[in-house]
Amino acid sequence: MAQRPAGDGAAPLSARRLLPCAILAGMLLLPLLQAGRSCSTPCFCFATPDTLQCRLVRLLEPPPELPAAVHNLSITGGNLTVLRTAAFSGGWADGEAARPLANLTLLLLTHDHIEALEEAAFAGLPALATLDLSHNRLRSVAPGAFAGCAQLRTLRLNQALPAARDARALEELLDGALVNLSLTRLELAGNRLRELPPWTTLPSGLLHLDVRNNSLQALPPEQLDGLAALGPLRLHLGSNPLRCDCASLRPLLVWLRNATGRPAGDKSLHCASPRHLRGWPVFRLRASQLGCRDGADLGLPEDGGQPSEPETASYVFFGIVLALIGVVFLMVLYLNRKGIKRWLSNLREACRDQMEGYHYRYEQDSDPRRASPGDL
Repeated sequence: MAQRPAGDGAAPLSARRLLPCAILAGMLLLPLLQAGRSCSTPCFCFATPDTLQCRLVRLLEPPPELPAAVHNLSITGGNLTVLRTAAFSGGWADGEAARPLANLTLLLLTHDHIEALEEAAFAGLPALATLDLSHNRLRSVAPGAFAGCAQLRTLRLNQALPAARDARALEELLDGALVNLSLTRLELAGNRLRELPPWTTLPSGLLHLDVRNNSLQALPPEQLDGLAALGPLRLHLGSNPLRCDCASLRPLLVWLRNATGRPAGDKSLHCASPRHLRGWPVFRLRASQLGCRDGADLGLPEDGGQPSEPETASYVFFGIVLALIGVVFLMVLYLNRKGIKRWLSNLREACRDQMEGYHYRYEQDSDPRRASPGDL
């Protein structure tokens, strides 16, 4: 029996090994370019306008060599533990980053067991706009950890702060690291927070604060007043065990009444206690259900259902739309009045000619006994 040459089976085997990598690269291309999810296996990927490279490797430190044109970088499942100064730019040399990445805008570092961020950990990334540190276990954040990230707008710390349960612990952990940033969105979901972060630790101009899926039961007035000083901030409060009694819910309702709008996703705001209100939507509560004895106006309806202001606004908007449709219809009629008059005149003449034809035929054949010579 002839033996197959060794080279015959090498190509199929190589192709079988490369197929999973090709599939993974295809799956990661869209998330990287659209700032979406990162890879779900230990790997790191980077994308430039022309190339996309992914490697299945568990990193112990940031990759030492990256092309200067890299736009998106994702590292998942690594064991980075500590991010030192200029960790992604080749370290610190002569007072600046050794290899700055001037085009990097998206950095995803999820599930990387990161515990500490040292001073200027992200130095050398001047264009960084989105940083995702979710699903880590941050225990130490230096005050200047984000120094040099002047373009940073979105910071995700979802399930990344295991020790920051109350405001004091969160303040000690952040320790002024966010104050000098120009963030517009900060995500702190899933951290089991029992209090809102102190407003002194948050950057001014923040537009969205995501504290969903935490352990918030009541929001003290002093915390809400501090958030009001930051500007038109929108709170994402869904999936928190809110306590719906007068003392606990009144500060939130008063703050929302004075704020520019309701919290995003307010349909997911439900009461967790007391027992008779468990699962009840917050904005379907009646004022009498809270048991406020002083009769303060909390912005809740007295007869249940949604508050009257949004409903009234919807009816007004519907009436305006109908009025605009009527005005447009009248304008069309007015602009085409001559054509409509001509069409009605032609229709009337056609009907008159038709009726005269029937009348003439009836007069001509009115006596059936009279037959014309052609009928004989």
